[in-house]
Amino acid sequence: MSDTVLYAVFPYLAILVAVGGGVYRYRANRFSYSTLSSQLLENRRLFWGSVPWHYGIVVVLLAHLVGFLIPGLWANLTSNPGTLYTVELIGFTFGLAALVGLCVLIFRRFTTERILSVTSPMDGVLLLALLVQVALGFYVSLAYRWGADWYVDTAVPWLISLVSLNPQTHFVSSLPLPVRLHMLNGFVVIALFPFSRLVHLIMFPFWYLWRPYQLQIRNTVRPAAGGAGH
Repeated sequence: MSDTVLYAVFPYLAILVAVGGGVYRYRANRFSYSTLSSQLLENRRLFWGSVPWHYGIVVVLLAHLVGFLIPGLWANLTSNPGTLYTVELIGFTFGLAALVGLCVLIFRRFTTERILSVTSPMDGVLLLALLVQVALGFYVSLAYRWGADWYVDTAVPWLISLVSLNPQTHFVSSLPLPVRLHMLNGFVVIALFPFSRLVHLIMFPFWYLWRPYQLQIRNTVRPAAGGAGH
C-alpha cells in the first residue's frame, strides 16, 4: 500500500499541484513570474555560486532526460565499459559542481542581510528541497555506482509507466532507500515549482527571437557647438 501511495499516487498529485498552482498564479498575479533577482544586492558570491550551479544542474538534468527519452540508445552507450566510466565521471563532476554552487547560493542568501530581508519562507523550503535532491543524487552516484547503467532498467520503466497512466511500482520498490528518496523528492520539487521563483523557467521570452531590434534614443541634452566657451 505504501508503495502504491508513494510511487503511483504521489507523482500524479505533485504534477496536478504544479499545473493547477501554476495556472492559478499566472491568472492571479502573472507579474510574479520572475526570478526576483538579487544580483544588485550582492554580485560576487552570486557569480561563484550561480555559475557552477547552473552548469552542473543543466548537464545532470540533460543526462537524465536523454536516458528517459531514448533509453535504447543510452543503454547501448553505457553497455561499453569505457563509455560508462566516462559518463559516470562526467556526471560525478557536474553533480559536485551543482552541489557546491547550491551551497554557496544558500550561504549567500542566509548570511547577506540585504538578501535575507527579501527572502520568503517559500525560498527556504525550495532551497532545502533542492539541496536534499542534489545531495541525494550525489550520494547515490558515490554509494551505488554505475547508475547510468541501471537507471534505464529501474527509474526509466517506472517513469514510462507513469506517463502511460499504468504505474508499475515494482521497478523501484526494491531499490535502496536513498535512491527511492531521490526519486520521490524530485516530485516534491515539481510540486513546489509554481509557488517558488523556479516558475520563471517556463516564462522564457521566446518572442525575443523574432522581435525587431530595439531602438535606443538618448535623452541627454548636449551643449551646442562652441557653447562651452561662453
